[in-house]
Amino acid sequence: MNGQGFLETLKRYDYTFFGIATVIFIIGVANLYSATHASNYLNDLYLSQLMWFTVALFAGVCVSLLRPKHFMRVSYVFYFFVTFLLVLVLVLGVEGMGATRWIYIAGLRFQPSEFMKIGVILALARWFSKRGADSEMGMKELLVPLVLVLVPVGLVVVEPDLGTGLLILLIFSFIAFYRRLRWKIIGILALMALISGGAMYQFGLKDYQKKRIVSFLNPNLDTQGSGYNAIQSKIAIGSGQLFGKGFKKSSQASLSYLPENHTDFVFSIFNEEHGFVGALFLMCLYLALFLRLIWLASVVPRVFDAIVLVGILGIFFWHTFINIGMVTGILPVVGLPLPLMSYGGSSLMTFCLCCGIATSISNSRNLFQ
Repeated sequence: MNGQGFLETLKRYDYTFFGIATVIFIIGVANLYSATHASNYLNDLYLSQLMWFTVALFAGVCVSLLRPKHFMRVSYVFYFFVTFLLVLVLVLGVEGMGATRWIYIAGLRFQPSEFMKIGVILALARWFSKRGADSEMGMKELLVPLVLVLVPVGLVVVEPDLGTGLLILLIFSFIAFYRRLRWKIIGILALMALISGGAMYQFGLKDYQKKRIVSFLNPNLDTQGSGYNAIQSKIAIGSGQLFGKGFKKSSQASLSYLPENHTDFVFSIFNEEHGFVGALFLMCLYLALFLRLIWLASVVPRVFDAIVLVGILGIFFWHTFINIGMVTGILPVVGLPLPLMSYGGSSLMTFCLCCGIATSISNSRNLFQ
């Protein structure tokens, strides 16, 4: 590529997704520093987060320079590779916080279930794109997609990681509804979800997971146990009021009242320090990302690309909705990170790869000609 071609590429490159993601990350890493600066054990996590974001951003930009047709070619290969890694987790995985979700490869610890979200999206997009864009789907057309989804969901739930398993199912629902399910099939799936949800609660959930659901319905039943996090989270959010207490002035963080304030409950600390105004600004950034994905999915010509974008929208939307919902007390605590805000290398990599894929699809409209 000559100098003029490189400048033309820079001019026509879509910076939207990485631009919004970087702004959210900067807010997130500052919030992470604020939440952990008073801790003797966690006060350098923000440096690790910066390192992971640098690597993830580089990987995402590299992906964005690929043509979208390559994603379709490797979709099934990537899906089966990550499924294989999920099996390895159950055999050779590293245990942490009562769950076996991580494996070590080349000295790095990562969580394959995070990358399974992208694997499921690519596999479903390739399968669904075989059918006409305007044709409705029945149960017959859903059998293979259901298998593609339920296999990794089963492997993830066994770890156990109920939150990620639920998220993959919600991503599938986004894509399936986008591909025009018949109302009869929607009813059947809803009934199946109710029955399987009841069976899962009765026979599949561990005691601590059942306690989370019970404490969600009434946190005051166990204020020092299963309901403690939800109560402290709402105290943090409420005490932020309109403009917050200020940077590094969170009492919930500095006094260690709120556990996991660097992962699941980062939004609580951010709200305490920056108040309703700060939280509203952050949610507007997420909304801008959602709207950009919706707009792009509506204008791309290829069905595969549109489905991938809807799936990426599902990843960002459900992560954001569930995390904010659980820290504000309107949803049970299921342990899902807030995109680009919560600490975690694997999740950062997943979100940046999603931005890279979305950018690649956007670039295909005016760059990859």
